[in-house]
Parts: sequence; C-alpha cells; structure tokens
Amino acid sequence: MPKQEPSFNSKILLFGEYSIIQDSMGLTLPYEEFKGKLTFEQNDLDKEAITKSNAHLVGFADYIAQQLATGSLPIDFDIAAFRQDVAQGMHFHSSIPQGFGVGSSGALVAAVYGKYTRNKVNIDETPKKEEILALKSVLAKMESYFHGSSSGVDPLICYLNLPLLINGKNGVEPVKVEMNNAGKGAIFLIDTGISRSTEPLVKYYMQRMEEPSFREFVDKQLKPFANNCIQAFLDGDKETLFAYMKLLSKFQFEHFKPMIPKLFNKMWKRGIDSGEYYLKLCGAGGGGFILGFTQNFEQTKKQLKGQHIELLCNI
Repeated sequence: MPKQEPSFNSKILLFGEYSIIQDSMGLTLPYEEFKGKLTFEQNDLDKEAITKSNAHLVGFADYIAQQLATGSLPIDFDIAAFRQDVAQGMHFHSSIPQGFGVGSSGALVAAVYGKYTRNKVNIDETPKKEEILALKSVLAKMESYFHGSSSGVDPLICYLNLPLLINGKNGVEPVKVEMNNAGKGAIFLIDTGISRSTEPLVKYYMQRMEEPSFREFVDKQLKPFANNCIQAFLDGDKETLFAYMKLLSKFQFEHFKPMIPKLFNKMWKRGIDSGEYYLKLCGAGGGGFILGFTQNFEQTKKQLKGQHIELLCNI
C-alpha cells in the first residue's frame, strides 16, 4: 500500500499584508479549514484539475532544477525523484481556494519541500530561530516561482503549522495565540467569491512604493498601525486593538483601493463610520477573503446579512 503523504494546512495572515514587505511586524496563523497534499490518486477527482495541477508541477520542477543548478537554492533536494513522480502523474490535491489569500501556493511549496528535501527542517519539534530563518529564505526562493517574489512567510507557516510572529527579515518566532476565547467579539472571514492573482497586486504596490509620499504613508502610518494591532492582539488588549483596527481599516480604504473589490466599498466604509466592525485585507486583496473584526459578532452578522461569513475565532 503506498505511503500516505501528509496534508498541509492553509494559513491566515492576520496582520502585516504589504507592510511586511517593508519590515513591519506580521502575525500569521494556521487555518485548518483548508488543506492540500501531494498524491497520485485519481479516483472521483476532477480530471481537469489533476491535469492542470500536474502541469504546474512540471513548470515548478523546471524552476527548482534551474535554482539548484545556479546555487540559488542551498538545500539537498532530490530533483530526479520529483521529476519522476511528476512524470508519473503526481498532483497537488487541495481544498485551498486559489487566489483567496489563504496560502494555496504556500501549502504546495511546503509539501514539495517536505517530500523531496533530504536535509529538511524537522517539524516534530519546534525549530531554533536560525533554522526558521534559513527555512524562510529557502521557501521564499521556491514560492517566487508562483508570485514573482515572496517573503517565504506563507509556505513557512504551512510547513511548520504554528502561529508565527514576524518582525523584520530576521525576526521570526512561534507565538502562543488563544483561539477559543469566550468573548462576544470575533475575528471573521467574508468570502467575496472572487478569485484573484497575487502578482499584479504586489507589483502595483511596489510601483506605488517608488512614490516618496506613498512610502512615507506606509512608514509613518501603515507599519505602526499593523505593529500596534499585533501587539494589542497578543496582549489581549481589546480596547487598543480596536482603536488601531479602525486606523488600519481606514488606511487601507483610502490607499489600497485597487485591492478592495468595488462591491465591498460601501460595506467597508459603513464599518469604519459606525464602529460596529472593521474590515481589512486578507493577503493581497483584490478578492478572496476579507478579514473582519468586531466586538459584537451576533450584531455584526445581522448587519452583514447575506454575506458568506466564517468565524475565525472569538475575542
């Protein structure tokens, strides 16, 4: 009987989208609602999806081979075995929606790294900081195939399956996050039903960062807002969290217009104006999921009636 490959969970970047590129803090959590694994199974699966996934893996194998040949990927990776498995029809079977900001490519990269890297980081015990940083760098190089550039954060959390606090390029550490509080408040997801591509959105952001005025907005507003939200969340300080969430939501509404689907503009602004809830991007934005924060989840569900809402955790 063939060995069952492990599944890798999706992730939620709770805070830090875009600002993390400029070395702000970031907080990311595993999200067990969606997961994926490498497999040869074809029974009862979508044949078109299998063919498409396998074709992606062919291109990914070519990319990894090139990176290995140039010395850009400092790992002992069994590229021959990877190519052989792909040639025999291996694909990535996943429930993680693509283009929704919850780590579909991150889980795939984590799975490939975990299966074919001989000197891989052991996930049975919490790795040391130096190991985490080295792993993040490797996974960033691998995931760049899918997005043009990558921080490595998505595949890192998919691989380690631990809440991670990111603090600049050289600060990554596991943190404890209480996900089962009994409060009336909540962090929730809104499914926009819109798939999007990360690369053009990141490209747009990087182009905007070449403007001195926009860069100043990011440095003096976006980064501090995100950092303070993270610190307040980890401290359990709800008053400070919601004060900065309002500022963060307002900043994104004013400066990240292309990342917010037009159908959600009115809803986004209503939350800011009323203070009943605050919305923010989940990942690159442009569609996928939107993150929501509220101090009264039952009331907010009534306000957002008709939207597809998933509870992430109570606060």
